[in-house]
Amino acid sequence: METGMIVSVKNAEHYLWGQNNDGWHLLKNDDLSVIGERMGPGTSEYLHFHKKAQQLFYILSGEAGFEVNHKLIHLCTGETVHVPPGIPHKIFNNGNADLHFIVISAPQSHGDRVDV
Repeated sequence: METGMIVSVKNAEHYLWGQNNDGWHLLKNDDLSVIGERMGPGTSEYLHFHKKAQQLFYILSGEAGFEVNHKLIHLCTGETVHVPPGIPHKIFNNGNADLHFIVISAPQSHGDRVDV
């Protein structure tokens, strides 16, 4: 991306994942990735870990369930969870509304995922 360029879900690289969920690459480089994501109600990610990437999930709206290192946690709007490399985790949306969140990965997590 061009330095100083304004990026939003309107012009960012978009992809679909999981059960028809959305992702937008807000920043995509080898050292740092920032992705905006939307998960529909009743959707879930597969349990996995990253060999090198650490991740921070920030909830923009909705409520998120997480399994992190075999513990269940609940996050609300404005809350975060940090997941170090090698820690099994997954996010899920058991609510009735869309879940919107930002996931920041350093280095980028694409190509670094191992499903459990």
